[in-house]
Amino acid sequence: MLHYLKPSPNNVHWGYYDAKLPPVLHINSGDSVEVNTFSGDPKRLSDNGLNDEYIPSELKKIHDEVNDRGPGKHILFGPIFIKNAKPGDVLEIKFKKITPSVSFGYNHFLPNSGTLPDDYPYSKIKIIKFQQKNNEYLAKFNKNINIPLQPFFGQLGVAPALEQGRIHSSPPGSHGGNLDNKELIQGSTLYLPIHVDGALFSIGDGHSIQGDGEVSISALETCMNGVIELNLRKDLTLNWPMAETQSHLISMGLNSDLFEASKMAVRNMIDYLVRYQNIDRDDAYHLSSIALDLHVTQLVDGVKGIHGILPKNIFKSPSKWL
Repeated sequence: MLHYLKPSPNNVHWGYYDAKLPPVLHINSGDSVEVNTFSGDPKRLSDNGLNDEYIPSELKKIHDEVNDRGPGKHILFGPIFIKNAKPGDVLEIKFKKITPSVSFGYNHFLPNSGTLPDDYPYSKIKIIKFQQKNNEYLAKFNKNINIPLQPFFGQLGVAPALEQGRIHSSPPGSHGGNLDNKELIQGSTLYLPIHVDGALFSIGDGHSIQGDGEVSISALETCMNGVIELNLRKDLTLNWPMAETQSHLISMGLNSDLFEASKMAVRNMIDYLVRYQNIDRDDAYHLSSIALDLHVTQLVDGVKGIHGILPKNIFKSPSKWL
């Protein structure tokens, strides 16, 4: 069954995850949801040269009417309650469609943030228009640079455990949240451990393109349309998010220290190989050293991210993936 999550102020929570949030949509496992997410400050976009006609009315309405904000900056849509979901289960999110719903994106940096705060102690925003060429959407960075879009959602999270209360939307964690993982494009799948009844899944922060690291503090942010399928997996056990693309398995490491995040990503892949591919723990370490690639997911969200990608084609006949 396909549901539609209307992009209204009533379906938004701004800058936080919280197990006490009332769900705005109830679905069954296996149902799909069409979502429209909105990002950006209409005034700031307008002040930096974007014509008012390009700014969606839904984004203006959300800014005008949502007053409960913070501590983070992200506009999140949801939460969605998945019936029969319990703590200890895993939520499987399949990305069936992801496309920008507007013809522009923006990248910015701010004082005291990003990877190079000493080099850029001021604020700046760059608005970049999209264009279609030969059935491909491109970001027209300047007259000499066109970048193919690879859209994904930066914010993908379930509610944290009840005792954690309201948590900041910027640092990712075991609940997922601000993962900013550019591998999670259309056709990929994300797996999140569930902490509360119903899972309470939220989504937002559309990214049309991003480099590993997200070094300035933002991707090419945009408003996004998507269709996601949500499946309840009671046959899986995960402590941290994992993902899967058509060609790779992905483990994730999240820590304020980048080296500790790297160790977590490796350990999580080893745990996967032992549990789900029946590989001896020592062999899993050997295999990780010769076949697992570590990528810097992002450097700028306080809790940094490393993701390890392992090619599926090295397995002759796996029992299953996840």
